[in-house]
Amino acid sequence: MDVNALGTENLIHACLEKNPHLKKFIYLSSQAAAGPCRDGGKKRESDQCQPVSPYGRSKRRGEEYCLEHVSQIPLVILRPSAVYGPRDRDVYFFFKVLKKGIKPLFSQEEQHISLCYVEDVVQALLLSADSYDATGEVFFISDGQDYRLDQIGDLFEKSMGIHARPIYIPRWVISGVASFSERISKFTQNPPLINRGKVEEMIQKNWLCDISKAEKVLGFKPRFSLAEGIKITYEWYLKENWL
Repeated sequence: MDVNALGTENLIHACLEKNPHLKKFIYLSSQAAAGPCRDGGKKRESDQCQPVSPYGRSKRRGEEYCLEHVSQIPLVILRPSAVYGPRDRDVYFFFKVLKKGIKPLFSQEEQHISLCYVEDVVQALLLSADSYDATGEVFFISDGQDYRLDQIGDLFEKSMGIHARPIYIPRWVISGVASFSERISKFTQNPPLINRGKVEEMIQKNWLCDISKAEKVLGFKPRFSLAEGIKITYEWYLKENWL
């Protein structure tokens, strides 16, 4: 909250005080700020925000600080879906688990998610900086596709040339791991490997978002399919000896 919310407010006040003629302020928020879609469709920018984690609530508060100053500063809010690509450590962890022959499943129900390769997020940032029609607007950013979590695992396996065994991990198990990880982090002063807020995000059934507004207003066009993005990311991990 100190960084994502109050830190954002401090930046806005600094801009208003020191650079009142700033051309554009872009707040890189997160789909987590909006929360999952609960009606079986895709979340739109006009839908009610219902974040399920402390991270999501902090990003939403950052959005609210931005919107409170929309008449004073030209700003745009971007909400990327789950972002992956070279250097990302969340996806890296999934690659490591798969390499051990395990494909973890966190729900016995079908789960759907939106994803976005990092270079497409950068494209959205650049388009937002140049757009005069986007001021004061919020945009979801993804590759526009609907992925089942088991389908994503299959694509990862294909890129690695392996076959992993699907294993369902009950919520109580992963919640226990998260609690233990949080306790350890208090002693090590390092961020926990996983926290309870992340678990709450992981078990949601629908993390799909609608990017039609970004396509129409920003001219955003996703360039990387999941298969392409995974291949590039995996090859980077191999080149850098992460795997």
